[in-house]
Amino acid sequence: MNQTKLTEARNYEKEQGAKISEKERPLFHVTPTAGWMNDPNGFSVYKGEYHLFYQYHPYDINWGPMHWGHVKSADFIKWERLPAAMAPDREYDAQGVFSGSAAELEDGRHLLMYTGVQGKDSTPQCRQTQCVAIGDGVNYEKYEGNPVITGKHLPQGCSLSDFRDPKIWRDEKKKCYYAVAGNRTSDGSGAVLLFQSADGFSWEYVTMLDRSRNEYGRMWECPDFFETDGQAALIISPQEMRAKGLEFHNGNDVACLTGSYDSEKHIFTRKQAAAVDYGLDFYAPQTLETPDGRRILIAWMQSWESSRFHPDGAKWAGMCTLPRELSFKEGRLIQNPVRELFKYRINPVIHKGVRLEKTMRLSGITGRILDMTVDIRPDAGRMYQKFVIYIAENKEYATRLIYRPGKNTVCIDRTDSGFRYHIVSKREAPVRDQGGSIRLRLVLDRFSAEIFINDGEQVMSSCLYTPVEADGILFETDEAVWMDVEKYDIC
Repeated sequence: MNQTKLTEARNYEKEQGAKISEKERPLFHVTPTAGWMNDPNGFSVYKGEYHLFYQYHPYDINWGPMHWGHVKSADFIKWERLPAAMAPDREYDAQGVFSGSAAELEDGRHLLMYTGVQGKDSTPQCRQTQCVAIGDGVNYEKYEGNPVITGKHLPQGCSLSDFRDPKIWRDEKKKCYYAVAGNRTSDGSGAVLLFQSADGFSWEYVTMLDRSRNEYGRMWECPDFFETDGQAALIISPQEMRAKGLEFHNGNDVACLTGSYDSEKHIFTRKQAAAVDYGLDFYAPQTLETPDGRRILIAWMQSWESSRFHPDGAKWAGMCTLPRELSFKEGRLIQNPVRELFKYRINPVIHKGVRLEKTMRLSGITGRILDMTVDIRPDAGRMYQKFVIYIAENKEYATRLIYRPGKNTVCIDRTDSGFRYHIVSKREAPVRDQGGSIRLRLVLDRFSAEIFINDGEQVMSSCLYTPVEADGILFETDEAVWMDVEKYDIC
């Protein structure tokens, strides 16, 4: 097998990655070894460790021919870099080794399933097919029978050129494998197709699980289908989405379709649709199930609209979110940082019962790598209209987190963060009315902020382009409030 392109990529990333110091990267969020990263791929448990692959162009900090980068972890926080796993070196994937997933086979091998692209995008000659590679957790060989799912498997009216991002899993009860993949149907909008295999290599079409009918964007990318807490969930990343109030925004979005699933008839019945993240940078999430039964999600913490912009001088581009534990509460998706983060928290600083009027700094509350929870409640008989936390702040820069109890919204605003380009700089999330009380958990990691609202009822993820020297945190209100603050550094 010709491994020249993969060998070149591995040699290049090893040489260039060594030139990037750890202080130039986030501390605990995954970044590419060198060059460009987008979608997380192959998020899976293999031989007791968590493996994560990602869309990867090692040779440039801009998107290019897609490879698969590779890291692994024992706890979702501390990641070990591994050599690139795949490169575009076959006729069926010459235009890119696109997004996909992974599963552990019964015989102990690691199976990667991905989209191979042949022919230039947006041309009649473009074909996207599903392919597999088999390996041992470090080295992978592409299957000689590739591609394993082609246009011949598709029902009438499905696209041959918009057919990608397979998510594979093993059904232990039925002793078989399933995979979902995104497609564009004859009405020009997205759908999710379900396939089945006895061994992971020979596949057959089962059904169309759900489709957009131009209601939720166009092409549905990066589908993920699972059940947890008695709820069936289909997570999709629609392109060309139209805003619907504060629930969805224009462009590339992420939605969670929830409902019920008849696993015998393979019928998914959608009951509601909601946004997964309300921030400025979040796309293409993927999940896995841990050995202890938790459902964990990770995503690309970037937006396509801002993806060509990076922190000044960066030799890498793109990062993943902190992995999140998923659950459902009254049918709604709840997300919180993985519990493993707790063991990395040090230097507690706790302020209880602080009465805030106008503006205030608190002793020990600064930093760009931290986990901080802020509880707010109104002063008796006086309702405030606006509460603001300034992060990554100094005389020149600031990112604002703004809670307006009268509107029941939280807004993240990075207008003054140092981001120099004319695209969206702020976004709002609807929050539950609690009479002016709210809990905000902020996880910062040098170049990012993830905001978990009311114990994960909403999440807002955004990149920060602010020089790391700006590490101030300031609290502000227009009327008196009571505030509890608990902050930890991350070691």
